Amino acid sequence: MSEPRPRPEVAGMKGYHSPQVDVRVRLNTNESPEAPPEGFGAALAERLARIDWNRYPARSAGELRSGIAGLHGAAAENVFAANGSNEVIQTLLLTYAGPGRRVGLFSPTYALHAHIARIVGSEVVTAPRGPDFALGAGEAATFVAAERPDVLFLCSPNNPTGTVEDPRTVQVALEAVADYGGVLVVDEAYVQFSGREPGRFSAVDLLGRDAPLVVCRTFSKAWALAAVRLGYALGPAGIIDELHKVVLPYHLDVMTQEIGLLCLTDAAAADRRAADLVAQRERLAGRLAQLPVEQWPSGANFILFRPTGRDGAVVWQELVDRSVLVRDCSSWEGLAGCLRVTVGTPEENSLFLEALADVLR
Repeated sequence: MSEPRPRPEVAGMKGYHSPQVDVRVRLNTNESPEAPPEGFGAALAERLARIDWNRYPARSAGELRSGIAGLHGAAAENVFAANGSNEVIQTLLLTYAGPGRRVGLFSPTYALHAHIARIVGSEVVTAPRGPDFALGAGEAATFVAAERPDVLFLCSPNNPTGTVEDPRTVQVALEAVADYGGVLVVDEAYVQFSGREPGRFSAVDLLGRDAPLVVCRTFSKAWALAAVRLGYALGPAGIIDELHKVVLPYHLDVMTQEIGLLCLTDAAAADRRAADLVAQRERLAGRLAQLPVEQWPSGANFILFRPTGRDGAVVWQELVDRSVLVRDCSSWEGLAGCLRVTVGTPEENSLFLEALADVLR
């Protein structure tokens, strides 16, 4: 009897994952180091006590989408909510990519963009970032003109480099894809950590009724809800309508919707939490500057660094031996020798710095 065979593009792939190791300090997955505030569980229990568990959840998640829209001065018709920003990305690619279509990326960047693109059968085309991981408007325009991707991804702040894209680059990329009917997707999972003062640029500022632009956000980082899996997209109503055709019915369960609504009752909490983590990120950067490592400026809740004179993978293992886990990026394209550390609690950050100093001594 023959075994079932997956599609060739799936059979040849490696799964996307990060190592799960039993350590004292876990700083490898860019989660919030702090849980939601005290009283969150009790407030959620009150909400859930009113749920009719024998009924399906609100299919369109209308109340949640309206609440999210209110954060951005948009309308519910401009919001698509899903089980984490990864499901947003998957739905976008099922809708606008797939067999016979191209997905464009600037490498290195978030690996799941390419991973999902290949799963849905797309051709993935890439262009390298500069030596400092910056991406100029000219380079972006040239790449788009040459490759004409149906979906183009920008990640700002970029994971795993922490790079914040120049507003001109985003504007030029949007104009370029609009010329031939492509879609620009700007992944802003870490935008709350970029020090966004009033008036500072976000791709949300470019949203318009006809702009082929989708901006992805998540509740997993600054909102401290990685366990829940809640993300959303902002975009023109026409694009959002197409996403709702593709996503499964009742995809967003009632608990996820209620948790999102509860968080929105104190939306400023995410910004306060982000500000605390930015202060810790700057503390980490200052201490790393005193060690034999190269690091890159970050607008996210992590820092990419490269030990000088030491193999990155070896340093990663020696940190694990000291019960500290960071992300080993040393085998990734364009990131030879690099490691990425998530900003943790003050105590976790101190333990990481002590372990790293000991390893590099």
